[in-house]
Amino acid sequence: MHMTKIGFLSFGHWRDVPGSRVRSARESLVQAIDLAVAAEEVGVDGAYFRVHHFAPQQAAPFPLLSAIAARTSRIEIGTGVIDMRYENPLYMAEEAAATDLISGGRLQLGVSRGSPETALAGYRSFGYVPESDDENGADLARDHTAVFRRAIAGEPMANANPQMTGAVGSLAITPQSDTLSERIWWGAGTRATAEWTAEQGMNLMSSTLLTEDTGVPFDQLQAEQIERFRSTWREMGWEREPRVSVSRSIIPIIDDESRHYFGVRAQVEGQDQVGHLDGGLARFGRSYIGEPEQLVAELAADQAVRDADTVLVTVPNQLGVEFNARLLAAVKDVFTEVDAAPAAV
Repeated sequence: MHMTKIGFLSFGHWRDVPGSRVRSARESLVQAIDLAVAAEEVGVDGAYFRVHHFAPQQAAPFPLLSAIAARTSRIEIGTGVIDMRYENPLYMAEEAAATDLISGGRLQLGVSRGSPETALAGYRSFGYVPESDDENGADLARDHTAVFRRAIAGEPMANANPQMTGAVGSLAITPQSDTLSERIWWGAGTRATAEWTAEQGMNLMSSTLLTEDTGVPFDQLQAEQIERFRSTWREMGWEREPRVSVSRSIIPIIDDESRHYFGVRAQVEGQDQVGHLDGGLARFGRSYIGEPEQLVAELAADQAVRDADTVLVTVPNQLGVEFNARLLAAVKDVFTEVDAAPAAV
């Protein structure tokens, strides 16, 4: 039986407002660590974090992921996604390898061009200016990713100083973590970028929106994206099996608290939305909110969920650790039944 890996994806919000159980940056970080520990205890497979700059959310993933690595032993740790326009690729290679070594090889890094952000071209303030014909920095993100991937693969990145090393030659970034190269994921928003991801030999991370719309339901469009990714992967002749994750908003109504916060929203958010994003049409996937038995049937009929090996569940982190730990335990139970359900014809 196909066993779907379940991870949580936290946006790491904090706000000092009534109802929020995450009032400060410190609370957001400490609760993120505690939630990862609790998630591991209930059998969840991954702890993933969105990375946003110039916003009250998680911005620096490696200290957080390292702290989680030190407190856990099994759960995968990762990002969804790091905006590579902001990154110094060599510094990031050092940080990523160190984090991966602390975790014993559990790091799963999602990278991409990122999503619409609060700052106007904020990566320029970080010192990274795209070429004049690279309007939104997509080429910059891909260039940074290519350098980062060469660095974590151990390619030479600098010339040795003979006065220090006693030899002429070149130097790789240290530390190195041997299999980290196989655990880099690209966040793809279209079918074409999924094919490009396969050509590069990266795993595929697909979120709750696609920046294109063909008129078919979201799960079918995403399933086509996954099939194109896997088909291209086979054509490239890569030796390892790639991984594919999709993100979903899933809220099992299991008690008065979950009903209080999400019961009414089930009627509004239980269908796809089509809107405008970055100057074009985008299709946003529906939320899954309801009684567990209902969610089993609905998720078993979600073609992309069935096709992916990993589902990242977006969590309402401002409701605190206990609420989200209960939510994740319920989602894990739902997927035990989804995995056992016969595939929809």
